[in-house]
Amino acid sequence: MRLFLPISALGILLLGIGACTQSLSEGTAAQLIEQRRANIAPDTSGYERRAPQDINGIGKYYMGRQIAHVMGHEGASWLDRSNRAREEDTDQLLRALKLKPSDVVADIGAGTGYFTFKMSALVPQGKVLAVDIQPEMLASLRATTAKLGANNVIPVRGTTQNPNLPAGQVDLVLLVDAYHEFDHPREMARAIRQALSPTGRLALVEYRAEDPNVPIKRIHKMSVAQARREMAAVGLRLTDSVETLPQQHLLFFQK
Repeated sequence: MRLFLPISALGILLLGIGACTQSLSEGTAAQLIEQRRANIAPDTSGYERRAPQDINGIGKYYMGRQIAHVMGHEGASWLDRSNRAREEDTDQLLRALKLKPSDVVADIGAGTGYFTFKMSALVPQGKVLAVDIQPEMLASLRATTAKLGANNVIPVRGTTQNPNLPAGQVDLVLLVDAYHEFDHPREMARAIRQALSPTGRLALVEYRAEDPNVPIKRIHKMSVAQARREMAAVGLRLTDSVETLPQQHLLFFQK
């Protein structure tokens, strides 16, 4: 039987344990009390560890999907390849976002800023929060921001569990071929949900797993069903989709 105690009772219990056995350090006791007060509990729902089915995966699975290795900054040139606009029809993707001039947009996994700076021009009265976890990518973003004079672009250092976005203020979060590489997809999706404004949207772009003709490794693809399942787990629902891009799904989610 599990017994839940109020904060005061927990403090007394800790003192009692200290009197009868080896005492807890003040720091440990304070940490336990603070965790109880904040109701902190790790959310491991949907995660499991097992042998990788694909050598390009990290051996960690979320809702049955193996998480892919992150593409490092060494692959930056692939993000800016000359034929990307044609291969992915990035102009159509940008039009489908239906950005307003004053929108606050977050480009998570911004990399070198391929989409960041294109969106910057579409939201002249707004701003683009360019989020990445790699210092090298952030350095590239800052250099390009200065070169272009893109004053509405703000590089943001994220973590593997939190993009560090302002709560309730983001009109659109764009994730292009990045979500499937998140080490902590559940935590990241929850943080994204918290960042969205009441009418905010998450635009998830992933290569179509349903199409074997898309020339991308299976672990770097996602199906609509899998994406819906993972977003529903954090309270996001599919509200629209665009299936006319050459190789990718464009899925819109809202609270």
